[in-house]
Amino acid sequence: MPGPSTLTVWLYDSAMGAAAAEVRLKDLQQQNAITVHDALTVTWVPGAHEPRIGHLRHATTSAASKGSVLGALVGALFLSPVLGAAAGAGVGALAQRLRGTGIERDFLEQITQRLHPGTSALIVLSSDADLDIVRPFVERGRARGDVTLLLADLADDAPAALVDLLGDVGEQTSPFPGDADDPPPS
Repeated sequence: MPGPSTLTVWLYDSAMGAAAAEVRLKDLQQQNAITVHDALTVTWVPGAHEPRIGHLRHATTSAASKGSVLGALVGALFLSPVLGAAAGAGVGALAQRLRGTGIERDFLEQITQRLHPGTSALIVLSSDADLDIVRPFVERGRARGDVTLLLADLADDAPAALVDLLGDVGEQTSPFPGDADDPPPS
């Protein structure tokens, strides 16, 4: 039985920071230091109007065939036409939908405020982290000063609740309209 789920957002001061973090995350998975349920990178190059979302492969094909709850979440935060000029209202509405999952409005607002052109993020839904292995990885990045870590401890039923709550949002805004292995549209 998996341990409690956590949503972590690793925010980098450069557009390429998340790509390097993806490699480190894969290393942690190979060491069995963390169980990754869903993960994606968000890269926002300078001058672009919106970020590019890259989906990391799921551990199982059944998870991949169901799409990405994180893709729907990021799509709702950054790609949804509903947000537009009223981003604060959009974040508030999304936070209301996510009430009780452990993802609070402040957490969502920090993501939208810190992720902008010239930055990137690695967003990971995980459980069963071996803190003795994961902690030094996190602390090295924070000591360099190039990463900010946001963390939300999720309610026990949060992953299922996220899928249910974001299901209709994902159908409308997910950057992954087909199989999760398909690249996002350019």
